[in-house]
Amino acid sequence: MKKLFCLLCACALLLSLAGCAGGGSGPAEPSAEPDTPSQSAVDSAAAATVQEITPMYPEMMPYPDEADYRNADGELDQAYYEAIDKWWQSSMALHDQPEGYADGLEPFFTDSIRQVLSDAGDANRVYSPLNVYMALGMVAEITDGESRDQVLALLGSEDIDALRTQANAIWNANYLDDGASVSILASSLWLNDAINFKQDTLQSLADNYYAASCWGTMGSDAMNQALRDWVNVQTGGLLQDQTEGLSLDPDTILALATTVYFRAKWTEEFDEDRTAPDTFHAASGDMTCDFMHQDSDSLYYWGDSFSAVGMYMESGHTMWLLLPNEGVSPEALLQDDQFMEFLLSNKYDWPNNKYYTVHLSVPKFDVASDLDLIPSLQALGVTDVFDYTTSDFTPLTDDVDEIYVSQAEHAARVAIDEHGCTATAVTVIMGMGAGGPEGEVDFTVDRPFLFAITGPEDLPMFVGVVNTPTL
Repeated sequence: MKKLFCLLCACALLLSLAGCAGGGSGPAEPSAEPDTPSQSAVDSAAAATVQEITPMYPEMMPYPDEADYRNADGELDQAYYEAIDKWWQSSMALHDQPEGYADGLEPFFTDSIRQVLSDAGDANRVYSPLNVYMALGMVAEITDGESRDQVLALLGSEDIDALRTQANAIWNANYLDDGASVSILASSLWLNDAINFKQDTLQSLADNYYAASCWGTMGSDAMNQALRDWVNVQTGGLLQDQTEGLSLDPDTILALATTVYFRAKWTEEFDEDRTAPDTFHAASGDMTCDFMHQDSDSLYYWGDSFSAVGMYMESGHTMWLLLPNEGVSPEALLQDDQFMEFLLSNKYDWPNNKYYTVHLSVPKFDVASDLDLIPSLQALGVTDVFDYTTSDFTPLTDDVDEIYVSQAEHAARVAIDEHGCTATAVTVIMGMGAGGPEGEVDFTVDRPFLFAITGPEDLPMFVGVVNTPTL
C-alpha cells in the first residue's frame, strides 16, 4: 500500500508516509521525555520508541514573579526591576532576528487564508497559517525535484537554503516560554524502524525546525499511544477529541507532526462582573451569548468594508477583532484586497485610524474546526506530493518507491475569556497612543466576524471566521 496520512490541528502537524518497507536501521538510546507543551518529546515514548535525534530548545529566562521581590512593606525591591531588565534582554536576544527575515511571506498568507477560510457557510473556521507554513517547510525538506519546487513556490522561497534560514528565524521569533506566556512551535518525526532514513535530512529538520525523531513499530499500540501522548502534551490537552482515534497504519513509513500552542493574558483583563448575556446575530439566527465589556483608550481602525480593534496581550501578541460592515459577510471580506492588506500590515502604519475611547463588547468564544487541506493545497499549486507517480521523497529514504501524501487535514481551536487567549493547532500528514482620545466609539461584535492573532512582524499565527461563538 502506498499512502501518506495527514491530520492538521491548529496546534500540530503529523506527516506519515507509507509504502513497501525495506532494510532496518538501528535506533539510539532512549531519552527522558518532558511533559509540558514547551518540550519536544512524549512521556510514553520510551515504551514504544527511542529518540534518534533530540533538538535543543533555546533557553529563556523566567518572567520575574512580583511576589518574590516584595519587601516587608509590600513594595517592590529594586532587584525586581533589575530582574525585569535581564528578562527583557534575554527575550530580545532570542527574538532579534535579521532584518527582513519575514519578507516575501505575504502572498502565501494571503492566498492560503483566502483558500482555507472561504466557503465556511454558517460554520466556524479556524486556520493557523504559521503552523501550515512550518509543516510545508518540513515537507520541502523531505522532497526533491518538482515536488519540492511546488512547495517552495507556494512559500515564496527561492531555494531550500533560503527556506531553512527563514523558517528557523520565524521559529525563534515566535518562541516564548517564560512561565507567564507560551508560544511554542513543536515538531516530531515518527519513523518506521524497519526503514533506513537519511540522517542528514533528519538532522536538518532538527537544526532548522527543532524536530525530534522517534523510532518504533508502526501500527503497534505502544507507538500509537506515544504519538497521541506527544500531540496531547504539545497542545496542552486541548485536542484530545481529535487525537483519540489517531493511529499509524502498519505500512506507514514516517509520520511528521508539528504543533503550535499559544497562551497569554490580556494586558487589561475584562471585569467578570460586567460579563452579561446578550444577542449575537448569527447567520443561522439570533442566539444568546455571554458578552465581555471593556472601555479603553485605544486605536480604532477602519477600511471601506470593515472596522477593527486590537486586544493586546502581555506576551506582545495581539488579537484583532475584524468586524465586517453591516451587509458585508466574512466571506466577502476575505476577498477584499484592502482588508487583506490591513490584516498583513504593520497596523500602526495604517492611515485610517483614530485614538478613541473604545467601548468594546465581544462574546466569549471557543471555536474549532477540522479541515481537509488537500483541495486547498492543490488549488495553491502543490500537486505532485499527492500522486505516487510524480512525488519525489528521495531526500528521506531510498528504501521505498512510490511514496505519496494520501491525507492532509487541519484542525485548530481558539478560545478567549475575561483573562486571556488560548490557541492550539495540529497538522498531521501520513505516508501555523499618545495624547488624549479624539472621541468615543462603540465596537459591538454581535454579528459574524473574523479574528486574527498576530505576533512578531505582524505574522498571523491564527485567523478565523466566527459565525457562532460556541462555548
